[in-house]
Amino acid sequence: MTPITAIIITHNEEERIAEAIASLSCCDEILVIDSESTDRTREIASQSGARVIVHAWEGFARQKNFGAEQANHDWILSIDADERPSIELANEIVDWKRRPRESAARSMPRRVSYFGAWINHSGWYPDRKIRLFDRRVAKWRGDSVHESLDANGPVAQFHGDLLHFPYRNWTDHLERIDRYTQIASDAARQTGRRGNPLMLVAGPPVSFLRTFVIRLGFMDGWRGALIAYAGARYVFLRELRILR
Repeated sequence: MTPITAIIITHNEEERIAEAIASLSCCDEILVIDSESTDRTREIASQSGARVIVHAWEGFARQKNFGAEQANHDWILSIDADERPSIELANEIVDWKRRPRESAARSMPRRVSYFGAWINHSGWYPDRKIRLFDRRVAKWRGDSVHESLDANGPVAQFHGDLLHFPYRNWTDHLERIDRYTQIASDAARQTGRRGNPLMLVAGPPVSFLRTFVIRLGFMDGWRGALIAYAGARYVFLRELRILR
């Protein structure tokens, strides 16, 4: 069987890290890369059976690549503390471990839980993510906000969902929008991008309509309306901060 190391990057995740680790019984090693948490994340992770390494934050891609370098196995399953493999996905991974390797990586659909319901539209599903990969032929790349896995070889698919629980409440969602728009605007200015007043005015309503109408957010009901509004708010704050 092909052994797998699960890697979770963390910062102040004491409320969620134990459950994330418990969901990874399909893996042979669990490695937590912690960016200097000030809560009990490291203690809880260690008590839950993970190997913990403290590594100062370098950005999502670099942090994940550092974790892959520290793993005891070449095949890596990368998840966040707010994600869990579904039972179906975990069973698929166990079955995959018994078969010859036919790809450099595997993607899986990610399903989001938002205010107590699974989101099936709004551009949030199936939202496939490449999370299982061979570190010898795949690396994380990207800036401080957006990272993606670059696999040098074929990418096959799992069908089971990776379950995502991103927001504790509406305030948490708004705070993340505020934080990530600041990071995105700083990165844009560093690359020489200038603010566009037209984008500030037209971008938010276009974003809302794309999510709520074109991506069928209306079929997610009031949750779809909130998702569309949050996306529009993100665009507005990002463009406003670039203009400043």
